[in-house]
Amino acid sequence: MTPESVMTIGRAALEMTILVSAPVLLVTLVVGLVVSVFQAATQINDPSLSFIPKVLSVLITFALAGPWMLTVMTDYMRRVLSGLPGIIG
Repeated sequence: MTPESVMTIGRAALEMTILVSAPVLLVTLVVGLVVSVFQAATQINDPSLSFIPKVLSVLITFALAGPWMLTVMTDYMRRVLSGLPGIIG
């Protein structure tokens, strides 16, 4: 196992992590920003007002993007495990 192959595997793992987590993080960011602007405009400082929409948006995002995320992760793991004999030997 060469250092280049280790770096390639590590880079692919980081790219996969970013790709899979991006939809949830972006939706949470947008919802948090909208709720914060709403709280600033109305001067309502209730913590549950920012928590509940974020949780609901994350659940909806997982429901919509979950099958795609699972497919991407399964394909990645299939590629890693099928290429493992070539990496080791």
